[in-house]
Amino acid sequence: MEDKIKRVLFIITQSEMGGAQRFLLNLTSQLNQDKYEILIAVGSDGNGEFLKYLDREKINRITLPNLKRNISPWHDFRATLEIKKLIKKFQPDTLFLNSSKAGFLGSFVSRFMIHGSRLKVVYRIGGWSFNDPWPKWKKVLWVFLEKLSAGWKDCIILNNRHDFDQAKKLKIKPRKSLELIYNGIDLKKMEFLEPDRAKLEIFKKISARGGNVFQAEYIIGSVANFYKPKGLEYLIEAIKFLPKETSAILIIVGDGRERKYLESLIVKNNLRSKIFMIGALNDASQYLKAFDVFVLPSVKEGFPWSLLEAMAAKLPIVATSVGAIPEVMESGKNGLLVAPKNPKAIADSITTILSNDKLRQELGIQAHQTVLFKFSLEKMVREIEALL
Repeated sequence: MEDKIKRVLFIITQSEMGGAQRFLLNLTSQLNQDKYEILIAVGSDGNGEFLKYLDREKINRITLPNLKRNISPWHDFRATLEIKKLIKKFQPDTLFLNSSKAGFLGSFVSRFMIHGSRLKVVYRIGGWSFNDPWPKWKKVLWVFLEKLSAGWKDCIILNNRHDFDQAKKLKIKPRKSLELIYNGIDLKKMEFLEPDRAKLEIFKKISARGGNVFQAEYIIGSVANFYKPKGLEYLIEAIKFLPKETSAILIIVGDGRERKYLESLIVKNNLRSKIFMIGALNDASQYLKAFDVFVLPSVKEGFPWSLLEAMAAKLPIVATSVGAIPEVMESGKNGLLVAPKNPKAIADSITTILSNDKLRQELGIQAHQTVLFKFSLEKMVREIEALL
């Protein structure tokens, strides 16, 4: 007797290529099409980059026009109707919800609007929203919403120990289980340009934007969406604290709603000749070897994919001690950890790495070994499949 094909409906709030989208793309592109029928429903907020990746991988997807990131009673009500209609049409065995908004609305629909359903509801969160740098009332609201909706979900997946422990402490309790499943990448599929070629391509992009790059000895790099939780303002301020004799520029790959603020910060600190924001790049990871040191200055994280990619590229890394980062990096062994919101500490760690060739090489090698042996895509997919 042949095994029944399992239908899985994934719902995610935004269409840009962030961490949750990267997780979904990595997972669904690995699932056996003989075992699973997959549909990904994507909210209307974002630049649509995620949709292009789904189309490239030939993964079925649909857009939910009223599913939006910010709370809006009118749009949220209409989004529940869209989700209900989609569930009735697709008839999934498992509803797999990604991100806070999709998690709340999707589980609400499954609990109160789909009568007689045996639908399994899995919720995967890449970092609790209430840990974002928001006003206190908004944090309290999202703690309440997560606790309220937890009972509408069979399983909640966290990708770092910090958030897992927080869920237990706050009594965010699903019907069946809380699961800790780390992100993973496939090193065999990672393709990096050689350092000289990557630097040349980066400089071309700076020139195309009208920038002039002096011949710096070192390139400091970061890849991130321009959101407050990414802490890019602290990295920009850190450049002020580098020793005057340090010949280095900072390249930031990414884009987002914080761009104007970050640009104003660069101008305010008279750093236009040292900091270049080159926009979002397709397959940004291929340019990583252009960097002599990679910096992740986040004030809040789940488990950042950019960290795994930088480690896979054998880069020495300076990162903040938030989210899963301390679970991946051991300071002094495979990277250097600093406290969040501390530009001086970031600058000091960058200086330590750039001034010591042996340390720079050793940190990169150990980072690569960590990904190779502990954070494989195969392991992540296997653990997720067990819950579908």
